[in-house]
Amino acid sequence: MDLLMAMRVYVRVVERGSLSAAARDLGMGQPAVSERIERLEAHLGSRLLLRSTRSLSMTDAGAVFYERARQALEAAADAVAAVGRDQPLRGTLRLAAPHGVGEVLLPPILLRLRQSHPDLDIDLVLNDRVVDPVTEGVDLSLRLGDSGEGAFIARHLGHVRRVLVAAPDYVERHGAPVGPQDLGGHDFVRVGGLFANGRLPLVADDGTAIAAPIRIRMSLGHWRPAHALLLGGAGIGVLQAPVCAADVAAGRLVPLLPGYTVPGFDLHALYPISRQVPPKVRVVLDLLRQELPALL
Repeated sequence: MDLLMAMRVYVRVVERGSLSAAARDLGMGQPAVSERIERLEAHLGSRLLLRSTRSLSMTDAGAVFYERARQALEAAADAVAAVGRDQPLRGTLRLAAPHGVGEVLLPPILLRLRQSHPDLDIDLVLNDRVVDPVTEGVDLSLRLGDSGEGAFIARHLGHVRRVLVAAPDYVERHGAPVGPQDLGGHDFVRVGGLFANGRLPLVADDGTAIAAPIRIRMSLGHWRPAHALLLGGAGIGVLQAPVCAADVAAGRLVPLLPGYTVPGFDLHALYPISRQVPPKVRVVLDLLRQELPALL
């Protein structure tokens, strides 16, 4: 049997917590993943996983084998990286990112990556959760806000500003808020679970922090419909600066409360802890550091 591949399958199953999730990550069918695990257990003469219809857990032997197998896979990756520094990048880069960052900021960067490394396949996954990249099954995860703690390394890439905006038509009909105390009199369009407490955090030019009451009239699960509604004059709302910069520059949206700032988010790149960063991750990190400052 291909022991190294079997170890890779087993490690991914453990880290993802299910056969189906591991199968998707590995590009295999779930029956094939299950068969690999069974053959590995037969080869070792020991049960590694306890499986039921709802859960999956490691046996004591499985926990020991997981740690050793993960170390062996890292050593194999290090060995390949040590002799492949000058070789073309191949394989697949699995990259996760928040929707706004992935839809607006990443396409030109990924285009540059493809032009420089045409043999490297790219698998981009978009979601707004902060997830350990090991659990998420990706090589690199871009995340906004506090990176939290886990079996990963976090690298700061920049800061994503947020702006309070409305369409000129809305301002003409309803007037612009003069101060934070006026926000409660306007229809507020929000994205996702932001500002769920009905208050908008603001920082005045003198550094004073304020939590201004707002009247949430529409909640959207994605920034694009919120953006479209704000352009159409449905109310006021907060968008990440990169997704509305062109609209502000063209006058389709106008910033509100110029003496105040909506706190933004730090942007981090998260990748699994390893003795040596894989070449494809190192190349993408360098490209992100090079390209993101101008885009942000």
